[in-house]
Amino acid sequence: MQAPPEHHRSGRLWLIAGTGEGPVLAKALLARGWRLRLSVVAEAAARAYPPEPSLELAVGAIGEGEGLTPELGLEQELRAAENAGDPYAWVLDASHPFATTISAALARVCGARGQPLLRLGRPLDPHPGAVLLDDLPQLEGCVARGERLLLAIGARQLPLAVRHSPGAVHHARLLPDATALRIVMAAGLAPARVACLRPGGEGRIEAALCRHWRIDAVLCRQSGGHTEALWRRICRDQGIELRLLRRPPEPEGVRILPLAELLAHVGSSVST
Repeated sequence: MQAPPEHHRSGRLWLIAGTGEGPVLAKALLARGWRLRLSVVAEAAARAYPPEPSLELAVGAIGEGEGLTPELGLEQELRAAENAGDPYAWVLDASHPFATTISAALARVCGARGQPLLRLGRPLDPHPGAVLLDDLPQLEGCVARGERLLLAIGARQLPLAVRHSPGAVHHARLLPDATALRIVMAAGLAPARVACLRPGGEGRIEAALCRHWRIDAVLCRQSGGHTEALWRRICRDQGIELRLLRRPPEPEGVRILPLAELLAHVGSSVST
């Protein structure tokens, strides 16, 4: 879907992103002259984006602050932008591949309103050396008693992973976020087996943790991009078994483009 002329003249985009390709995408869009509203879920993710005059940063789940569902939050923001005479030329969904709730809501709301929407596609590496799991209950069939298992799947799904691997000695790598830490502690992990790390970097700390903790297996998500590549490399180098939680399907009816093609498709703001 192409942006209507009245949308494109605004020179404004709405980017929903995290800490993966989001900072690179935001920097490239700003360099092309776009004014950018950027939505991230957590303060930890917001720190990955340096302040810019043309960048409006919104922190928190969409609709959460107003007590709305994601759909109503999206509707409210899109309507407010149009009523102010400053609509979004494009909405760009660069959220995590496992953030299915917001991606599905974007597809429904933007489709119903005729709001141009593009989805950033991440590479999907089948990685034959890994154990691919359809869901977390499948952990029960592959975790040995006493196995030292590193969970790198984020905090929200961690309690379920712990529940389905009762014989393992659990370790976790998560973002330095107070809510995430409370979830992990409530799941029963000892503080000495939890590492709070900011995203990015070359994985030296993660590799050192695997050696220090004598990790037998790592569970991460089949998300593509930097994080999955980091764990693939660490597991290969240290002879650790890698288990990947299978990526959920993308929402239907949304155009999905890799980074370079998405930037080329959006182009530059006509206001520059």
